[in-house]
Amino acid sequence: MAGMIRVSSTDFGKEVGRYQDAALSQPVIVTRNGRDRTVMISAEEYWRLKSRDRQVYRAGELPNDLFEAIKNAKMDERHAHLDELIQDWTP
Repeated sequence: MAGMIRVSSTDFGKEVGRYQDAALSQPVIVTRNGRDRTVMISAEEYWRLKSRDRQVYRAGELPNDLFEAIKNAKMDERHAHLDELIQDWTP
């Protein structure tokens, strides 16, 4: 993505269409009282970023299929030597 445009909220309000067009190729940072307040990006960029979200679960709320997948996962044999490090460990 190219550089960024920084614009005051007043100027942004006067030329919304112009900044919407600009946001198709670069982020538009809208400031208020000299501070960054919001960023406008293209819908394509938003969905690209959104697709990278991770699902987070609270302890005890992990779905059974994910719990079983983790429980049955096997460590790569290249890391088997690490088992020796926890052999005598007790909680």
